Amino acid sequence: MQKMFMNSIGIVTPQSLFFKEPLALQSGASLSDYTLVYETYGTLNADRSNAVLVCHALNASHHVAGTYEGQARSQGWWDNMVGPGKALDTNRFFVIGVNNLGSCFGSTGPMHTNPATGKPYGAAFPVVTVEDWVHAQARLADALGIQQLAAVMGGSLGGMQAMAWSMLYPERVRHCLVIASTPKLSAQNIAFNDVARQAILTDPDYHAGDFYAHGVVPKNGLRVARMIGHITYLSDDDMAEKFGRDLRGTDYQFGYGVDFEIESYLRYQGDKFSEYFDANTYLLITKALDYFDPARAHNGDLAVALANTQAEFLLVSFTTDWRFAPERSREIVQALVKNNRKVSYAEIDAPHGHDAFLLDDHRYMAVVSSYYDKVWQQIQTQFHATPQATHREAA
Repeated sequence: MQKMFMNSIGIVTPQSLFFKEPLALQSGASLSDYTLVYETYGTLNADRSNAVLVCHALNASHHVAGTYEGQARSQGWWDNMVGPGKALDTNRFFVIGVNNLGSCFGSTGPMHTNPATGKPYGAAFPVVTVEDWVHAQARLADALGIQQLAAVMGGSLGGMQAMAWSMLYPERVRHCLVIASTPKLSAQNIAFNDVARQAILTDPDYHAGDFYAHGVVPKNGLRVARMIGHITYLSDDDMAEKFGRDLRGTDYQFGYGVDFEIESYLRYQGDKFSEYFDANTYLLITKALDYFDPARAHNGDLAVALANTQAEFLLVSFTTDWRFAPERSREIVQALVKNNRKVSYAEIDAPHGHDAFLLDDHRYMAVVSSYYDKVWQQIQTQFHATPQATHREAA
């Protein structure tokens, strides 16, 4: 049943939790006195069996769905997916979105004060990994009284987090939805990330990560980083359809300004990004992408890495996604099949490249909706959920 054109969740309000206990990080460092910002949608049922965690990608946040009161254009980044009657139906499920550590959208990150120095962390903020984020998310689930999640779901980098949940906390995840993701980055992907980081690191306004004290922002580096990233999110066909070789003016300008519509579009995206995203956060998150490789500890054998999982899985990929290609999703599927896990796989023929996981393709939404129908039916059968509420969204 098609659900994506239903109403939005409406006005939402972020919440936050402070954690005093140090969080041991994969790097050997630790982080204490940190805050996680999150949002919730829907109602947690009496037996706490209907909670779904949505993990965000690189430049997204805890703001998954709904809008903020009095703020124009504040719609959540996956509002087409999450809400009443939508694929992830908040009339059924209690949905949690968490802003990851190191982000610039509320949770403790480089822009926040380091209690040891009284100054912003800057580049001194410890490098964090996908696994570190999952451990922090588990602490948040504990604080909300949720011992087991009906599902963990994410696209792109969020899909990596969903996979990590299934491996690190197998008994706490009943379903794992991995969309447009990969078990590890290719050399080409790592190369794109490094070029983007170098654009930031070599910007004179970066000041070795201490640009806050100088009252500047490394905007040129952020612009280039975003332009590089944006190119990889779109397919060649999508770019050709949207822009082709169309000119901004009537003829070539014979200079180094903007001649083509695609140049104008990329510069617009870069300018916009540089106004709201933190440079140190960009460095951190792209490194987390690079480091994710659960098979590395098992001589490259992904099936061994996934051997302790207990969840049922849905994987979705898109044919024109050349950054996280369908071959990578099929690699995960094959590793799960080797472990006799229950796994569903959909490969959607969509023209939009990697960004397709954020868009309204009716086949994609129907696949996710159908899968959550199954999750809901299992809750009714196994947990006999009641409509009585024990926790509601603060709004």
